[in-house]
Amino acid sequence: MEEQNEKDQRPKKGFKAWLQKLFAGIPLIGWLFSVFGAVLIEYFLGDLISYYLGLPKIPVLFGFLTVLKKPLLIPGIIGYLILVYGLPILLIAKSLRKPANKLAAFLDKGPVSIGAIIHLGFFYGAMHFWTDLSDYRLLVLKLTMIAIMLTLSINVINGYMGEFSCSHPGFMALGAYGASTITLLLFANDKLFGDALLPVALGFYFFPLALIGGGLIAALGALVIAIPSFRTRGDYLAIISLAFLFIVKSLIENLEFIGGPRGMSSQPNYANLPMVFTVMVLCIWIINNFVRSTMGKALNAVRDNELAAEVMTVNTRKTKIIAFMFAAFWAGVAGGLFAHVLRYVNPGSFGIQRLAEILAMVYFGGLNSVTGSIVGAVSISILSEALRPLEIYKWIIIPLLLILVMLFRPTGLIAFTEFNPKELMKPKKKRIEEQ
Repeated sequence: MEEQNEKDQRPKKGFKAWLQKLFAGIPLIGWLFSVFGAVLIEYFLGDLISYYLGLPKIPVLFGFLTVLKKPLLIPGIIGYLILVYGLPILLIAKSLRKPANKLAAFLDKGPVSIGAIIHLGFFYGAMHFWTDLSDYRLLVLKLTMIAIMLTLSINVINGYMGEFSCSHPGFMALGAYGASTITLLLFANDKLFGDALLPVALGFYFFPLALIGGGLIAALGALVIAIPSFRTRGDYLAIISLAFLFIVKSLIENLEFIGGPRGMSSQPNYANLPMVFTVMVLCIWIINNFVRSTMGKALNAVRDNELAAEVMTVNTRKTKIIAFMFAAFWAGVAGGLFAHVLRYVNPGSFGIQRLAEILAMVYFGGLNSVTGSIVGAVSISILSEALRPLEIYKWIIIPLLLILVMLFRPTGLIAFTEFNPKELMKPKKKRIEEQ
């Protein structure tokens, strides 16, 4: 036993241990600032660096698409990533370790909101300059942020509540068509609804209300499922929610005043990067507070043992209905953003394939974890785009990856982990001392 303890206390060796020691003590704000610096390098010098490395243009998605189309450019892509991202991020983070820790310590003494705004400011700045180089990057980033919202919302049901719902694309469709109807009817001159009822210039400022309206429509749709479903136990919710998905899709296809199977188009361009980013941040903050609240604890109790929760005076049916409607609301908001990002929606956008993508994200990232939902949504979204040149083969690779995750990490990559922004923003030295 003593020999084992001595072995555990010996300093670890190897490249991984050296790397951990070299960059230990760098707080989150230091990494964010270094990423921001690397993005600025690409923004101002990306064309020049790519030219001297023999690349036709700046790699739009870290070179994944270029590598799959033209494998001969792999050395140039690797060199580009090292020169633009790898070395600058590591060097800036290392050189600013002490100032970053001082800033993190200063922010730690003040309100959490101030520190969060500063961290988010660096993060948004990096995204702004990164997407400014390519419209494709902008589209991928917007859709990824919408995917984060969808994954977080379904995790409330499938993770924290312990049920299995298949209705999220239906809620997304209700939100998309609801928000689109509001904006097209009130603020756009459209072929479906005619002239705008209100001044067009007011549309952008009232767009958040349109998103809320789409979310409320989705929440009402969730109530239609919840009332009969939560009178029963077991797998009935999965069956009823899947039926609800097909009903919503079929209903939209047969309503001509909202476009029928042709869909709706010409949505106003209100979903810019600041709008989508702001709504995503609010979604993460509100859902994280929800799952950490008394209601979230009640959901966990219902998931673990519903009978015991009832004995402990938890109104299980009311708790599940509220959580289900809450999750549907955010799925509807995400659907409204989705419609205005693409500026076109049709019933085919909300079918089984969309359901498979959402479930893949939540189970890949991890159940019962806000962090896991974010990781899962970002990973699957980027992987799906990176494998786009492979066409049908990407739908073989992604399921195989999910099967491996389910075999070795059945609960997902990051499951049952709380998301604590205050802890993340602390200076690194202080966090080590507290441990």
